[in-house]
Amino acid sequence: MATHSAGPEIERLIQLLAKLPGLGPRSARRAALTLLKKREALLEPLGAAMREAAAAIRVCEICGNLDTTSPCALCRDPRRDAHLLCVVEDVADLWALERAGVFRGKYHVLGGALSALDGITPERLNVASLLKRVGEGVDEVILAVNATVEGQTTAHYLMDMLAASGVKVTRLAHGVPVGGELDYLDEGTLNAAFKARRAL
Repeated sequence: MATHSAGPEIERLIQLLAKLPGLGPRSARRAALTLLKKREALLEPLGAAMREAAAAIRVCEICGNLDTTSPCALCRDPRRDAHLLCVVEDVADLWALERAGVFRGKYHVLGGALSALDGITPERLNVASLLKRVGEGVDEVILAVNATVEGQTTAHYLMDMLAASGVKVTRLAHGVPVGGELDYLDEGTLNAAFKARRAL
């Protein structure tokens, strides 16, 4: 029995969708079909929104967050406590903490975690800019890294790097499961983890 193949434009759409986290080939096909069936209501507005985002989004020169301005809205917000600095691996983690509403200080996005297997060395992370920021009046650095082997390795490395600065270093505690990633945790778990942070 012959299978009916989609045209190259549709195949390209499916292949690009399949690269998104949580979408495999089958989910990507379903998503593409939905977009194509609802061209005016979904596909065209989505395409326009993606073009606008690609043109407008900037990486914040201070913390590494994604926003339409640099410095980002969080870094420019005078109500946030500049003496508290929360270090996260990725922008997704920053957004997860902001959704939970548990932190009112400033952020620093590392851009990943140390991983010998993936070739991610300290030089590839935003460590130098972190050390510079710590020297500009930060009282406490909260290491909100993922509870993975790479996250723990990164936390230990950062603790060693920050030791000479004399700044108080804390970590997220209760609530973050081993192997867990911040972006997948609920607000209650993140709240408990923030409240239970402790000195190292």
